[in-house]
Amino acid sequence: MAVLTEAPRRGVLLRVLPSALYSGRSMAVLERTFLTYSHAWMLFVSGVFEPLFYLMAFQLGFGKLVGEVVGPGGQTMSYVAFVAPGLLAASAMNGAILDSTYNLFFKLKYAKLYDAMLATPIGPLDIALGEVGWSVLRGGIYSATFLGVMTVMGLPGSWWALLMIPAALLIAMAFSAIGIVLVTFLRSVSQFDYINLVLMPLFLFSTTFYPLSVYPAGIQWIVQIFPLYHGIELMRGLSAGVLSWGMVGNVAYLVALAAVGIYASSKRFGKLLLR
Repeated sequence: MAVLTEAPRRGVLLRVLPSALYSGRSMAVLERTFLTYSHAWMLFVSGVFEPLFYLMAFQLGFGKLVGEVVGPGGQTMSYVAFVAPGLLAASAMNGAILDSTYNLFFKLKYAKLYDAMLATPIGPLDIALGEVGWSVLRGGIYSATFLGVMTVMGLPGSWWALLMIPAALLIAMAFSAIGIVLVTFLRSVSQFDYINLVLMPLFLFSTTFYPLSVYPAGIQWIVQIFPLYHGIELMRGLSAGVLSWGMVGNVAYLVALAAVGIYASSKRFGKLLLR
């Protein structure tokens, strides 16, 4: 019989973090969610249609009324081509928030799923990474479908638009991580109204439907704090093929938001469940 003489090689996180926090089994959490949705795939697929309906509505209705607008870099484009990247960013946000708030709240408060997970070697950071990973995977599938429809409609103006998919994954990661943190503070289903109270202004006022220049100077500063604004700016620049150094700032903002969210969510899981 072979004798194990050397411990398995450990990744960076495994070497740095205590096993009570992270055991390297976040993929098991993601796989569990994937298997659950494989038995309810219609619920998964239905999330593709909402942004597509918006896109069709603007193509057939509002786009004919507005005509052409000025986009990134001063380019003239159709109103539908201007709005579509914003809808893609908003779709990534909404999909991530749905998974990391409503679904997670049920698993946390009623199914007690995470209590059972923490009875195994899985740690709080594994749970946080697994749940964020699922939101990113779901957002990637939705984004690829949406971008495919945009391409058929001839809306992207550059091959740089292919990078809209990883951009959507970054948006989904940031919002999912923050959503997990927020839901750990909720005590009842009725408190989800507070989250909706934040999401609706983000969707309407983060330049989804019109450029930042329509706002007064003071309001522009407030809008530029919104995380969805940075996602939309990134998407819009890639779709039009107009790259700028400001897009580096957009990426940095979303990466920082995701990192803070993952760290804070793992701490909250540890506080709530490891008592």
